[in-house]
Amino acid sequence: MEGRRERKVNRTRRALAEAALDLVRERGFAAVTVQEIADRVDVSRRTFSRHFTGKEDALVEPLRVDFARINEALADRPADEPPLVAYRDAVLAWLAEPDAWHRREGAPDLFRIAREEPAVLAVYRQVSVEAEDETARVFAVRTGADDVRAAVLAAAAAGAFRTGARAWWNAPGAVDLPGAVERAFEALLGACAPGGERS
Repeated sequence: MEGRRERKVNRTRRALAEAALDLVRERGFAAVTVQEIADRVDVSRRTFSRHFTGKEDALVEPLRVDFARINEALADRPADEPPLVAYRDAVLAWLAEPDAWHRREGAPDLFRIAREEPAVLAVYRQVSVEAEDETARVFAVRTGADDVRAAVLAAAAAGAFRTGARAWWNAPGAVDLPGAVERAFEALLGACAPGGERS
């Protein structure tokens, strides 16, 4: 359970991340400074730097939080669930939460910004790799799988999640994210089933 100090830290991080996205949406990535992000939240630049290494780091924070919560949900899934089913259901459970980040207005814009800005894309990829590594660790604990098997399972699960998310951010407002993720996992699970699709 979060203590008072941790709640305050998390509120500040969330506010800075939201300010970063709002400002970049309004004015473009290159035109926004760290000082302006800090000013929007009424904190010092030094406070910003205690939380983030730069504006690209702040922009990607919501995804870092979402990935962490998904992995926490994965660790709590029933032990007898197959790994990919457990991951899918952990993702869908989080996406159903009222405070899930993708529900925020303008959320798909983060992915557009990442495609356009190499610095943001680099941080996004690093955050994705770290989350996938944590997923592999959770799979290893849940199943007793060796490192290679756990890593392959994590890569497959993350790939299905990204495929669904890509369909959503390429057509914001027209594609339902949970539905897109579910369809991606249906394809993955179908391909993994005995007699499934073969290349």
